[in-house]
Amino acid sequence: MKFISWNVNGLRACTGKGFLDFFKKIDADIFCIQETKLQEGQIELELPGYYQYWNYAEKKGYSGTAIFTKKEPLSVRYGMDIAEHDTEGRVITLEYDNFYFVTCYTPNSQNELKRLSYRMQWEDDFRTYLKNLETQKPVILCGDLNVAHKEIDLKNPKTNRKNAGFTDEEREKFSILLDSGFTDTFRYFYPDKEGIYSWWSYRFKAREKNAGWRIDYFLTSECLNNQLTDAKILTDIIGSDHCPVELDIAI
Repeated sequence: MKFISWNVNGLRACTGKGFLDFFKKIDADIFCIQETKLQEGQIELELPGYYQYWNYAEKKGYSGTAIFTKKEPLSVRYGMDIAEHDTEGRVITLEYDNFYFVTCYTPNSQNELKRLSYRMQWEDDFRTYLKNLETQKPVILCGDLNVAHKEIDLKNPKTNRKNAGFTDEEREKFSILLDSGFTDTFRYFYPDKEGIYSWWSYRFKAREKNAGWRIDYFLTSECLNNQLTDAKILTDIIGSDHCPVELDIAI
């Protein structure tokens, strides 16, 4: 199966930059997007052959996630059933016969780290949510997780050490998540690959210079390692300040 995840940074804008062409060409079994920046009824996507599931933020023009899938799931959950976290449309979970599929748009710690303490609580609660799912079936998680895990995962680690997305605190929470039994699929296949990123600032010609960050992921329960066939970062796909990431898995 082929899975795709893409932070589109505003779906309406991205549809004007080739989103549908890419969607049709890539022919994914499940295609997830983050940061839709939509409310219900603001866009009508014709995606023949796909079931559509949307989670909208209460705040207009902010956050939001969606999953488009060829196979109808057994069940769908929106959020984590935690009121504090479930107003921003950040999580969708699909249940299938032999796995859970989760897409997530992790909260950004923001300028001056003003949301870092909230982010830390989110990380603990989300990890607990995933591990509870995993007691029933393996979990496949994708999305913009808003953290570059290691120095290899961004162009300028030294100057970003205390910036949102590369703080010691955020990186440690990501390590704890992996240590709890999840595989970073890109690093599983390419442990030493440098210069491959999934997000570039719109400022300072960052993408042109490849001054990026790898903050978009597919993580899978470790018991699925033998079923992984490849993980890709599709750096040539434009339309957002992020590029899509892909997981190929025999499941």
